[in-house]
Amino acid sequence: MLIIDVQNDFCPGGVMEITGGDGIIPTLNRLAFVFAERQGRVVATQDWHPSGHSSFSIWPEHCVQGSQGADFYEELDLRPVNLILRKGFRKELDSYSAFFENDRRTSTGLDAYLKAHSIDTVVLGGLATDYCVLYSAIDAVALGYKTIVLNDSIKGLDSPRGSVDEAISKMREAGVIMAESGDLL
Repeated sequence: MLIIDVQNDFCPGGVMEITGGDGIIPTLNRLAFVFAERQGRVVATQDWHPSGHSSFSIWPEHCVQGSQGADFYEELDLRPVNLILRKGFRKELDSYSAFFENDRRTSTGLDAYLKAHSIDTVVLGGLATDYCVLYSAIDAVALGYKTIVLNDSIKGLDSPRGSVDEAISKMREAGVIMAESGDLL
């Protein structure tokens, strides 16, 4: 299970607040414990930008290393998490995907971690549907994983307007299975 970027800066009161972003957390928590009980792996990703990061020319300054905005949202229960994967920590290079930096060549190490644990299926939830969830899901499919995104466990920025619907279409076209958490529970 991949929990994507459930951080303060993307939740209520954050500089890039995703409306209703905190509403997915109870479902993510429940799923994470189910995965942990079934000996699955739970990975939580975290945007981890240095001051002056290149993405700040496009987005507001967010998820700065060591800041309260970069912290996981307090309602997210990290007890079942096996790995926290920090991404976007190179000043000149952003990372939407949990698998690759935005240069599309530099690996985050997640693929090697999953392969080392003989994982062939990934289930994704988190923030934001139209950016980090989208790129992570498409990369997972491209790397050969059966990839499931849970509709009731994602929320998007929808910036520009329509980007959430477009992201869902792109994921479906790439072979991502769109499901509900109840389908897994």
